[in-house]
Amino acid sequence: MSRKLIIDPVTRIEGHGKVTVHLDDDDNVVDARLHVVEFRGFEKFVQGHPFWEAPMLMQRICGICFVSHHLCGAKALDEMIGVGASSSAGITRTAEKIRRLGHYAQMLQSHATAYFYLVVPEMLFGMDAAPEQRNILGLIEADPALMRRVIMLRKWGQEVIKTVFGRRMHGINSVPGGVDKNLSRAECDRLLHGEEGLPSIDEIIDYAQDGLRLFHDFHEKNRSAVDGFANVPALSMSLVDTDGNVDYYDGTLRIIDGDKRIVQEFDYREYLDHFSEAVEEWSYMKFPFLKALGRAEGSVRVGPLARMNVTASLSTPRAQEALERFHAYTGGAANNMTLHTNWARTIEVLHAAELIEELLRDPDLQRQDLLVAPADGAWLGEGVGVVEAPRGTLLHHFRAGEEGDITFANLIVATTHNNEVINRTVRSVAEDYLGGHAEITEAMMNAIEVGIRAYDPCLSCATHALGEMPLIVSVHDAAGNVVTERVRS
Repeated sequence: MSRKLIIDPVTRIEGHGKVTVHLDDDDNVVDARLHVVEFRGFEKFVQGHPFWEAPMLMQRICGICFVSHHLCGAKALDEMIGVGASSSAGITRTAEKIRRLGHYAQMLQSHATAYFYLVVPEMLFGMDAAPEQRNILGLIEADPALMRRVIMLRKWGQEVIKTVFGRRMHGINSVPGGVDKNLSRAECDRLLHGEEGLPSIDEIIDYAQDGLRLFHDFHEKNRSAVDGFANVPALSMSLVDTDGNVDYYDGTLRIIDGDKRIVQEFDYREYLDHFSEAVEEWSYMKFPFLKALGRAEGSVRVGPLARMNVTASLSTPRAQEALERFHAYTGGAANNMTLHTNWARTIEVLHAAELIEELLRDPDLQRQDLLVAPADGAWLGEGVGVVEAPRGTLLHHFRAGEEGDITFANLIVATTHNNEVINRTVRSVAEDYLGGHAEITEAMMNAIEVGIRAYDPCLSCATHALGEMPLIVSVHDAAGNVVTERVRS
C-alpha cells in the first residue's frame, strides 16, 4: 500500500515548512517536496508608505538577516534618488565602508549561528543521535570550551552590528544617499583590542577558524558519507567585482555552470530581463529561473557554496588559503556536494572576520562625508538593490509615485532562489535514505532535515508573493481519496 510520510514542522530553520515524501507499494520514493506553508505579505503592505521607510520596514521581515534587508533596501533607495552605483555620483567611500562593515558583521554572526547551532549537532553526534542530544544544549554539555568561543564569536559580531547601526537588531543607520553616523577611533579600537567580556580581533579570527577545523576533522573521518550526501548539480550565482571575485555588497551578477563556464553575467538592475518565477499549488514560495534556459536547466544555487564556486579568489590571506584547499578538492570544477555548503560557510566566517579587521583599521570610517544629496531632477522614482546576504543573493525592487509613496515592491530572497535546488536535495536524500525501507526511522527522516539545513533557509523571508491567499479544505476517505473539496479564493 502506498504511503505518505510527513515532517511537520522542519526543525532548526527560520520559518515554518513541512516535507512530504510519497512512497509506492514497493516503498520506492515517488516524490518528495518541501512545502512552505507560511505566508507574509511584506511586498503588499509596504505600498503606500514613504519610500524612505523601506529599509526600516523591510528589515522587520526577519530577526536573523535584518542587516541584509536594511542594506539592500538602502541601495535601492540610493538608485531611486539618483545617487546609486549606476549614477555619476554614488555614495561616498566612507558611507559604503560603514555599510560594508555592518554587512560583514552580519555575515559573521549569522553564519556562526547557522553552522554551530543548527548544523554541528549532527556532525558531532550523528544523524541517528537522540533528538534530545543533537541541539545546542547537547553541544554545551559535550564541548563547553568550544561553545564558549562560539558564543563570544557571535557576541562580538553583534557588537559590531550595534556599533554601526545603533542596536543589535533592527538598527537604523543607512539612509537614502549614505549613512547618518560614522565610527569614532575609540569605537573601532574597542572592537579591535577588546575589553573584559569582549574578545579582541586576534581572538575572533582564531575563533572563526574553529568552524574550519571542525569541518576538516569531520570530513576526514566521514569522507564518503559527506561527499555522497545529495550531490545535486545546479548553476551557481553570485555578485562579483570587476576581477570576477565575490563581492558581498555590490557588483554584477555572474552565473556559472558545473565546469565554471560563465553562463550569464549582467547588471542586477536588469534582473527582470533575465529571471522569471514559477509557482506551485503546494507551496507559497516561488521558483525563480533564467528565462533563456527554462525552469529545469535555469534554476540557480546561491549562498556560500555558490559563492565559493563562482569566486576565483578571496581578498584576505587566511580565507584565500582555505579557498585554495576548497577549490583543489574538486579539481577546479564547481562543487555540488550539499554538505560542502557547510565547508564554504566556515570559509566565509573567516573571510568576514578578516574583512572586518581591515575596515576597523581604515581611517575613512572617521571621516564626516556621510551623505550625498541628490541633484535637482535626479529623482528616478525606481530602484533595485542587491547584496549577498549570508544565505545568498538578495534583491529589493521599489517604485514610488511623485509624492514619494511606494507603489510597487518586489523581493527575491536567497531561499527563493534556492527553492528548486532545495527540493532536488529533499528528493535525493529521500531516495537514498528512505527508498526501499518498509520501516522508516526517525534518523532517516532527520537526514532530510540535514539536507535542508545545509542551505540555512529563511522561509519567513521567502514568502512574500502578491495576490490572494486561498483557503482550501479537502476531505479524504480512509483510502486517501479526495471525497470533496471546497476552495475560497
